[in-house]
Amino acid sequence: MGTDNTLNAQLRDRVGKGASRELRRNKMVPAVIYGDNKDPLPIALDAKEMTTRLHAGGFAITLFDVKVDGDSHRVLAKDYQLDPVKDTIQHIDFFRITKGATLVVEIPVHFVNEDESPGITRGGVLNIVRHTIEVECHASAIPEAIIGDMTGLDIGDSLNISGITLPEGVKPTIEDRDFTVATIAAPAVLGEEPTDEDTPEVEIIGEETEEDEDEASEE
Repeated sequence: MGTDNTLNAQLRDRVGKGASRELRRNKMVPAVIYGDNKDPLPIALDAKEMTTRLHAGGFAITLFDVKVDGDSHRVLAKDYQLDPVKDTIQHIDFFRITKGATLVVEIPVHFVNEDESPGITRGGVLNIVRHTIEVECHASAIPEAIIGDMTGLDIGDSLNISGITLPEGVKPTIEDRDFTVATIAAPAVLGEEPTDEDTPEVEIIGEETEEDEDEASEE
């Protein structure tokens, strides 16, 4: 996660869309800290720093210490909105984390030892069924990633959650079945071009086609 997860914030004296637009013009990001049965705390953060932290990876599973007017708040980013064009952060919702709290978070899966997989070395294709896994863990021990070891897997084999060693204190929220995380599929084989005799006649009846865009309100 990084060694310094301290964020210096300013307390906002005004809220609303107009105040938020003014903050963004001044290179700040409006945000709110809520939870722990306390009143929501409206704050503002440096836009450049927050965008950099977002694109560094692991933003949603990183515990931050937000400093506001001499007080420190341990938080987790629960939601954020991005500018659809510039890809910069427009607003962040932080959730207060109490000492000893247990969280449910989505952890990315990283696959290793693909060169030790007979199936992949023979041309098989790694088919990722789950890019992330929802787990329950202590707030102080959120793993950066879950490691899927492909060693020994051949074409047609599956890597299930039971085949993954999770960090101590981490357990999947799905406990009633041994769900699949990835499989190794057979490589696509190009066959000979069909002759006229082998080609069935197909009548095209018609085609069907289907952006939906939501604008999240701040508060």
